[in-house]
Amino acid sequence: MIKTFLYFSAGTLLIFSTIASSSAQTRDETIAAIAKQFVKVPTMAGEFIQFGPKGNQTGGKFYIQRPGKIRFNYQDPTPIRIVSNGKTVAVNNRKLKTWDFYPLKKTPLSLVLGDKMAIDPKTIREVRTDPDLTTIVMGDEKIFGNSIITMMFDPRTFDLRQWVIKDAQGKETTVMIFNVQKNIKIPASYFKVNQLAIQRSKNTDR
Repeated sequence: MIKTFLYFSAGTLLIFSTIASSSAQTRDETIAAIAKQFVKVPTMAGEFIQFGPKGNQTGGKFYIQRPGKIRFNYQDPTPIRIVSNGKTVAVNNRKLKTWDFYPLKKTPLSLVLGDKMAIDPKTIREVRTDPDLTTIVMGDEKIFGNSIITMMFDPRTFDLRQWVIKDAQGKETTVMIFNVQKNIKIPASYFKVNQLAIQRSKNTDR
């Protein structure tokens, strides 16, 4: 689940910004429009619903503040919360009282949590524009391994509707977002990861 989250988060953050109505129709124009609008939304928050490979459903709230900071709170009964303080991504299982840490720069999140979005057009495998849906397919073995990220959004406003992650085993995870707010103030405490305190707690329990 952790690895899947890190993969789909990259896809999420890449397109989370609401992109203004555009006449861009070509592959390069669509990519350029996404990158241009991304920098205009340094903070955002909203809700998400996630459907797992077996059809299981969960959801919660997300918070993003660039550069480098995110928080995903899964609603009960899922005990997971994920926090990045700008350098480290921490995955906390509140039920098991466990923490896993990943250097931000070694996760796909680093591509889209900077002041500017670091997009390599080579990672874009396909861009499709249909009357009722625009789809972008991304994949890069160096960044995402064998996973494929498919993002679907409104062709007129470029509002994100949902994204689908297919992992190396062909299993798919679908995420839908809604009630997105842009350029809002988010408490700094949402992004704090006190690794020293967590390590001390582990040592005390031994």
